[in-house]
Amino acid sequence: MDTITILWADDEIDLLKPHILFLEEKGYTVIPVTSGDEAIDELEDQPADIVFLDENMPGMSGLDTLTAIKEHHPQIPVVMITKSEEEHIMDEALGGKISDYLIKPVKPNQILLTVKKLTETRRLVSEKSTMNYQQQFREIGITLSGRLNHEEWASLYKRLVYWDLELSDNDDENIHEIFASQQTEANQQFCRYYEKNYIEWLNGMTADKPLMSHTVLRDKLFPLLNENRPTFLIVLDNFRYDQWKFLQPAIEQSLRVEQDDIYYSIIPTTTQFARNAMFAGLMPAEIEKKYPKYWVNEDEEGHKNQYEYELLQENLRRHGINIRTSYHKVLNAQFGKRLADNYSNMMNNRLNVIIFNFIDMLSHASTDSHIVRELSETEQAYRSVTRTWFDHSPLSDLLRSLSNHDVNVIITTDHGSVRVERPVRVKGDATVSVNLRYKQGRLLDYNSKEVFEVRDPAHIFMPRRHITSPYIFARQHDFFAYPNNYNQYVQYYDSTFQHGGISMEEILIPFITLRNK
Repeated sequence: MDTITILWADDEIDLLKPHILFLEEKGYTVIPVTSGDEAIDELEDQPADIVFLDENMPGMSGLDTLTAIKEHHPQIPVVMITKSEEEHIMDEALGGKISDYLIKPVKPNQILLTVKKLTETRRLVSEKSTMNYQQQFREIGITLSGRLNHEEWASLYKRLVYWDLELSDNDDENIHEIFASQQTEANQQFCRYYEKNYIEWLNGMTADKPLMSHTVLRDKLFPLLNENRPTFLIVLDNFRYDQWKFLQPAIEQSLRVEQDDIYYSIIPTTTQFARNAMFAGLMPAEIEKKYPKYWVNEDEEGHKNQYEYELLQENLRRHGINIRTSYHKVLNAQFGKRLADNYSNMMNNRLNVIIFNFIDMLSHASTDSHIVRELSETEQAYRSVTRTWFDHSPLSDLLRSLSNHDVNVIITTDHGSVRVERPVRVKGDATVSVNLRYKQGRLLDYNSKEVFEVRDPAHIFMPRRHITSPYIFARQHDFFAYPNNYNQYVQYYDSTFQHGGISMEEILIPFITLRNK
């Protein structure tokens, strides 16, 4: 560890000699000065890692010195030390962006703790998180070796997301490699579990089945509609559970989390299929049969999700629910702002559905734009961009407004996405679907060991486009690539975020219920 340098400004610095010796014995370098002017001059000559600043010095006061330091060195943490406990001085110091505040007389151990907190927190947290994960590594491994049911898989994924976030700022490359390996193993086993059970779940061959796209509103949303308060169903297209956990602290500034649930997306994990199924309460083939005017196949002209509201209304009617509802799709910030500003117009509706498409647009932009790809090329960066959007989004404004009312708020999604990195060769004619994570069409040529293959679409309640048109799905971080211009194709799509296939990130998705505090 590099030596940490402390600049200490106090007009009675000689009286603090025991404190300085104590810090030097602990391995710190201390630069003592007796005035604010000296402190500023010293910072011009050599950098410091932290500044201790006496509030009441003759000449340039501590608060004036703080302002000057922050103007030229905003990144340096400054600790104000004062004899006064007057609130207005504390307010001024806090407004000047001090990092800590100590009241005289200070003890050496107080100073030591403050230094460690402000200069070594990242290292100490990193070391602690490494040690804690190493203890959890074996326990997670034992869990993976068992035969997990759908609830246990959801619970395990929550644990993995926790450690993903906990280790994201860790400087230990070895622990990142160990965790990545365990994530890969978990994803491999989850894919096998999902493929083994998916058809049985859909065909009612087992009672032990998870909430899925076509059942989640019936079981989780509809009971709330019996309550005498408005419910806001906010659907963030292509929203992963780790993104939810990254946003949760910001959202909890306004609303209280009542339930933090995970449900299972159907496949293909794309908006056309998963979100239509969610709103309709039916699988895609059932929608096509029961409401043909509301279903648009992949090879047909027209927007594939233009009848979501109509499908939701049919779903409500089938369950005997007759309520006032509204439906809004936010495709740009201007419309979102108008919606958030006029949210009171929705307070007389029992159900308000609001769809935000930003994250899905970000996912697609990571493929089409080199700049966006650089901004979101890792899982951590992808989450950070999502958080930046949220902090400045109409959604954030809307949630703050709703926190002042007695309402139910649900935040959910239709599917997640996964960062792809392994190409799988596939061939097909012009009828084959273009998605990188699933293919359907005639004359598909592929290695059946590398995909999840469904020869009869009826088995998974998907529309049949041709007599011989199986579905194949990519697993984990795979993506389908055609032999033509193979290297160029692979390079273009490598490390982009895609959806449509089978992975924990795409399948295990959040359904969050919130209330005002």
